[in-house]
Amino acid sequence: MSIIQTSDAKRVDLYPSRINDKPSILERKDPVVHGEHTKDSLLSREQLDFYEKNGYLFLESFFNEEEVAVLSAEANRLKEAGKKSSADEIIREPNGNEVRSIFAIHREKGAFEDISMHARLLNIVENILGSSVYVHQSRINFKPGFTGKEFYWHSDFETWHVEDGMPRMRALSCSIALEENYHYNGPLMVVPGSHKKFISCVGQTPDDHYKESLRKQEYGVPDHNSLTQMVEEAGIEAPTGKAGSIVIFDCNTMHGSNSNITPKSRNNVFMVFNSVENKLQEPFSGKKPRPEYIGTRE
Repeated sequence: MSIIQTSDAKRVDLYPSRINDKPSILERKDPVVHGEHTKDSLLSREQLDFYEKNGYLFLESFFNEEEVAVLSAEANRLKEAGKKSSADEIIREPNGNEVRSIFAIHREKGAFEDISMHARLLNIVENILGSSVYVHQSRINFKPGFTGKEFYWHSDFETWHVEDGMPRMRALSCSIALEENYHYNGPLMVVPGSHKKFISCVGQTPDDHYKESLRKQEYGVPDHNSLTQMVEEAGIEAPTGKAGSIVIFDCNTMHGSNSNITPKSRNNVFMVFNSVENKLQEPFSGKKPRPEYIGTRE
């Protein structure tokens, strides 16, 4: 473990990354499920056990057709507005001007703000994280037919820890399918059980790394040998289903998605929830924090 000097006091970095010249695989030091199953839990004990073991959970048609229609319309509106916008929240494809992602969508009055406070969703999230939560990050990822680009393998926590200062693994993402996700149109892929190992990556974080990493990530990605080992142990799953289905996955679950060369678009909403007991500190990279629209600090 490394000791990082901060302005307040010395703190122990339980998950050091991007500080050594060789990658390593560390054991997880935090629980996966922080809460208990109760009579008010929407998830069954079997579902909580599955999540604890595999690091993700797929819930078919969690949102109904009417809810999806409202979300899709709002996503399309934001994308059209984003084509003409120079706002920092609009992320474009590498080597192109197409809108790749839009961040901080939960701040938009209406459908996405409502989703960030959705009662059934919060029941599940707070059950897993064992506390009240807040939105650490939100975004729409667009992957249009024929041209949608890939999102390379990564653990979100590695970046949130190093670049945002998230101290512990007590956060999760919810991916909401706005269209049907097929096995061939670049769906989210996960490595089951990978959340129980932490890949410490190589390469010192450049200043303002987020300006390039949100378009194409090059630092904080797993080395081929470590990733191969994880996949050989557990394989790869690609939860697919109808529009309105959701995938909830642990902050440290290794995931990614292929490019989309099919006619079927694959647009997903991501809501990232963090425990109020796991608020951000100074980034463990020693760099200045990323902007608020990427990692909520207030």
